[in-house]
Amino acid sequence: KAVTCRMVGVPTIRTWVEPVVAGSQVASAFYDTALLLVVKDYYNQTNATAPSHALEDAQQKAVSNFYIIYNLVLGLTPLVSAYGLSKLGDRMHRKIPICFPLLGYLGSKTLLFLLILLGWPIEVMYGAAAFSGLTGGFTTLWAGIMALGSLGSSESRRSLRLIIIELVYGLAGFVGSMASGYLFVGFGDRYRDGTVLVVCSISCYAFCLLYSIFVLTVPTPAAPCPDKAKSAEEVGSQLPAHTKAAARGSSLSSESSSFTPASPSKLIIIMLFVAAILYDLAVAGAMNILPLFLLREPLSWNAVEIGYSNAAGYAIFITSFLGVFVFSRCLKDITIIMIGVASFSTGILIMAFVRWTFLFYIARAVMLFALIPLPIIRSLLSKHVEGSSYGKLFVLLQLCLVATGVVTSTVYNKIYQNTLNWYSGFCFVLSFLVGCLSLLPLSIVAIRQCSTTGSFQILIK
Repeated sequence: KAVTCRMVGVPTIRTWVEPVVAGSQVASAFYDTALLLVVKDYYNQTNATAPSHALEDAQQKAVSNFYIIYNLVLGLTPLVSAYGLSKLGDRMHRKIPICFPLLGYLGSKTLLFLLILLGWPIEVMYGAAAFSGLTGGFTTLWAGIMALGSLGSSESRRSLRLIIIELVYGLAGFVGSMASGYLFVGFGDRYRDGTVLVVCSISCYAFCLLYSIFVLTVPTPAAPCPDKAKSAEEVGSQLPAHTKAAARGSSLSSESSSFTPASPSKLIIIMLFVAAILYDLAVAGAMNILPLFLLREPLSWNAVEIGYSNAAGYAIFITSFLGVFVFSRCLKDITIIMIGVASFSTGILIMAFVRWTFLFYIARAVMLFALIPLPIIRSLLSKHVEGSSYGKLFVLLQLCLVATGVVTSTVYNKIYQNTLNWYSGFCFVLSFLVGCLSLLPLSIVAIRQCSTTGSFQILIK
């Protein structure tokens, strides 16, 4: 690795992106609860003339149909603007992919507030979702946050840095979800349903936007020592001294013929993308089905037990952070990713055979490292490109994950409906198989890294 002289730039505390992560996630938790309450109340009033025995079914169907359209608009509209905003961030200023989505969040949440006060039709929220998506949405915001987190850390500590950001995200989501219920109960008698939650959400997003504009400063990456500086042609590479000649040879070879195979870095990037998409498909599919699985027999859980299961889900943020903290001291990134994939795949296979409460928590305990793969994949990807390309790289990955999530939600729900009567855990078995499949591109990455470095000590430091 390149020898770095020193970190130059602003005080470290002003480069912290965690306040934006925490504030936006708490705001999102407030908003999600408020939107659900507003939508439910709207369709209660719309179907008020229906017979009492049919009222609940009509309300459930209407709310479900609303969220199908809302989530599609929210998930697909960032495809229009996300890449362009991230490219602007790489070329002009790193704050662009963060500030634009936050501005969009402010506008869309304000529309919900006006809807409550003025009695607008609920379809206005489709426009709010479109506005949020066209300004980048979560896709661009998260890519921008990951880019800043990568810039502000050395290669050796980047995996830990990104998992810390994920930890803050998870803890903020837990606090926001818990607080939203208390805020609703505490102020429900004095104000319209959702009003206080929306105001709190808008306030949190306003704080995040002001912090991003006036406080947050883009970190300056470590500058290489002059006597160790690499040639400009070695794009994004920081190779050991004994492999410089091989790298230059590979570069010349690639220029000499258009039919030369992809360089190791390009192949590694492609395989990491494939692994991330497959793993996200397995996780997103299983987590979409899990709440439905818990509500029906043989578990038939009530609201309190569902709350405990959600708390167990948030605990994975903590255990995954601790896993990276420990494993990064002695294992390579690719090994840590494989551990995370194996943890999730084994746990979700156990979930397919859950018939008793204790077995559910055993499955959750086995999945204690399930959050590890995606942030470490982002960390590993960042080590194969220049810092000036972080934004584009991360937003391309995020767009792939968003598209995967939209397709997966529909496909898994259809599969669950068709397999419900003969085996309700089939979707979890399917996620186990897809999770195992993601180990194949990861193995190719490990083998390629072995051949590149000329060493088979690639799994351990």
